[in-house]
Order: sequence, then C-alpha cells, then structure tokens
Amino acid sequence: MARVLALVPDLMLSSRVSGMLGAAGHEVTVAPTPPVAADFDFDLIVCDLEACDPAAVAKLPAPAIGFYSHVDVETRDRGREAGLDLVVPRSRMARELPGLAARLLD
Repeated sequence: MARVLALVPDLMLSSRVSGMLGAAGHEVTVAPTPPVAADFDFDLIVCDLEACDPAAVAKLPAPAIGFYSHVDVETRDRGREAGLDLVVPRSRMARELPGLAARLLD
C-alpha cells in the first residue's frame, strides 16, 4: 500500500482517482495544492496539470504522474519539461491509473 497525494480539484475526477487507487489498495489524500516539503509524507503524486504547477510538483520528493487534456500539447510539454515521471492524457490516466501507479512505485 502506498500513500498517494491527488492534486485534482475537480470533484468528479478526484473521486474517480481516489476510487481507482483505493481499490488497488492505496491510501489517497486529495488536496487542492501540494503541501510544503516539510509536511510531505507521500509515496506518489497524481496531478491535474491544468490545475497545478508541474515545476512545483517535480520538486517534491516522490514520483509524479501528471495528466492533461489530449488536445492541450502546451500543458503536456510543460509537464515533460518540468521533469514529471509520467505525463499522460486524461483518458489514459482514467483507463490505466492503477497500472501507471504500480509502474512508478516498483
């Protein structure tokens, strides 16, 4: 079991992320913004790149999955340039999140 921080402000989407990762045995905390580094106690971060700063997320001490709208290549590029571990379209995240998380947690 991993401790996952979900930076997903959209209620419907955050419920889906929590449900998928919870069913895979992970403990999920949903937050609107990342905590300060001193309070950081998570094994994985899942973030909506339209709602969070990928550069700030990349500085946190855990692997990160960033997702974006498949038509928003600028947001995708910002996530990749920031150094997030995985940057995937929202549709792929919605289909494969437990597997993507497992890939980064291994």
